[in-house]
Amino acid sequence: MATGETTAESLSIGVVAERTGLSVHALRFYEREGLLVGPVERTSGGRRRYTAFDVDWLLICVKLRASGMPLADLKRFAELVRHGPGNEAERLRLLDAHRQRVDAQIQALEECRSVIAWKVGVYAEHLARGEAGGLWDPTA
Repeated sequence: MATGETTAESLSIGVVAERTGLSVHALRFYEREGLLVGPVERTSGGRRRYTAFDVDWLLICVKLRASGMPLADLKRFAELVRHGPGNEAERLRLLDAHRQRVDAQIQALEECRSVIAWKVGVYAEHLARGEAGGLWDPTA
């Protein structure tokens, strides 16, 4: 058993931080902001104890945040999941809107990459021919 674990389903904040890539401070923030689906259990000494479900949920949250989901949307999504069945259509709308934003970001990045690749080609070609002098020279 890893340090900080008492059972397979009871994980310390340090173990959860390792598994999710979130800092202990970020985990406390997620809890404070209502981003977790369930309440975080506490030991008799007041230490937080997480479950494998909490880790799975946090890994989803990490990806949603890393992909640019606004905190307000993530809060709403967590709230909907907490309320249980019956709001799946709203969850889908929220996730689909985010997917569309991510798709637009990917398209914009692909356009940027295309321009960069073209410019790399221009410089590589000029350098290979020994004709790079004066290429975009602001002093010329």
